[in-house]
Amino acid sequence: MARVLNTEVLVPVLERLVKKACYELNDNVMCALRAAYDVEESPIGKETIKVLIENGEFAKKEQLPCCHDTGAAVVYLEIGQDVAWEGKPLKEQINEGVRQGYDKGYLRKSMVADPLERVNTGDNTPAIVHTEIVPGDKVTVHVMPKGGGSENMGAFKVLLPGDGVQGVKDFVLETVKRVGGNPCPPYIIGVGVGGTMDHCAWMAKKALFRPIGERHAKPLYAEMEEDILKAVNDTGVGPLGMGGRVTALDVHIDYYPVHITALPVAINFACNSARQASETI
Repeated sequence: MARVLNTEVLVPVLERLVKKACYELNDNVMCALRAAYDVEESPIGKETIKVLIENGEFAKKEQLPCCHDTGAAVVYLEIGQDVAWEGKPLKEQINEGVRQGYDKGYLRKSMVADPLERVNTGDNTPAIVHTEIVPGDKVTVHVMPKGGGSENMGAFKVLLPGDGVQGVKDFVLETVKRVGGNPCPPYIIGVGVGGTMDHCAWMAKKALFRPIGERHAKPLYAEMEEDILKAVNDTGVGPLGMGGRVTALDVHIDYYPVHITALPVAINFACNSARQASETI
């Protein structure tokens, strides 16, 4: 028996989530920043992390954006296969929720209607929407505001299959050295490996939803995450590019089966304001 939901239920949920994501860095992120403060050796790096922690605490207390760039609204819906929708089109209601959240939350509107004509839409819509069908009759709504500082530094490359593990590691490290402090470190690095060009890029972003400190279930990728994290933090880029031991809070890799001729790799950064919020209905 399908569970019937009217798409209008998404509007208040998304209004809440976009505000919460922009106002409140979750406990996982705040704990990671405090841990980074403890291990940072550079005085200026340590002071920088201290400011980031104080900023996160103040933003939550005062219900203000923790960063002026409140980003493009990335909305990811895990939809139970036993859910049936009624009412207005799903994307229309998603955008209405985002619109209300950015308006009522006094969040900066950053979306332009055309990438070349550059006219602002005035309400931060349309959202970037991803959906996935999962078992059950629930819907989990995830929101991740993605600011330009981190999103603009993403990268994609199709390696040769023979490049293997070392090729993936080298590409991530080359990218980190190239972008330096631009993605506002200490950041989280999402890495997608395999699939097709579009799916690989989505895996890199989706990997950012995984909690900091949680390793991949497959030992091969768990070891790669740890190796890349160490290498990135050995670059000395440091907090906000000021120099130091902590450039990344974590590295999250996801993979998917791939064509015999290819080894696509995508990289997506989440800045120190690693904002996200979720709710299940």
